[in-house]
Amino acid sequence: MLRLAAAAFSALALLSVSGAWAGEHTSAAASCAVTKPNGKMPAGVAVNSDSYGSDALGTLLWPQGKVVFVPGGSGFILEDGSLSMKFPWWRGVTGKLTITGRRLDGAAPPLRARIPGGYGDTGFQASGIIFPTTGCWEVTGSVGEASLTFVTLVERVASAK
Repeated sequence: MLRLAAAAFSALALLSVSGAWAGEHTSAAASCAVTKPNGKMPAGVAVNSDSYGSDALGTLLWPQGKVVFVPGGSGFILEDGSLSMKFPWWRGVTGKLTITGRRLDGAAPPLRARIPGGYGDTGFQASGIIFPTTGCWEVTGSVGEASLTFVTLVERVASAK
């Protein structure tokens, strides 16, 4: 009985990770050309397999270019249904970070961003990016004349009923 329960749990986990239960899932996954990490970051910032950036600005991309909202997982579903996920940024140039974005595969309001103060003018900057809907999104972070743009797929996995 314990083996059967473990097998069932493994199957459920595989379905949820694969997106087989994705609520609001569209053909966006097939047509969204997500950005791949390039292994670059501003000077002095450690690089890992999710690093994407330049000498001026860098961030970490979510695995496989997908921001996946799973019940009990990372991120927040706001009262209006928008999906909020944390993104770290590193500034190699001086200035305030701004973040803008638009949905590429359908109509949607522009994304919003929460960028808290207290991080100084260079180096690390925390942020929360708020996607109004699921879909394929182009996100641009800017500091002064420098900018960094990436494409990510936003998915929401429905809870089991």
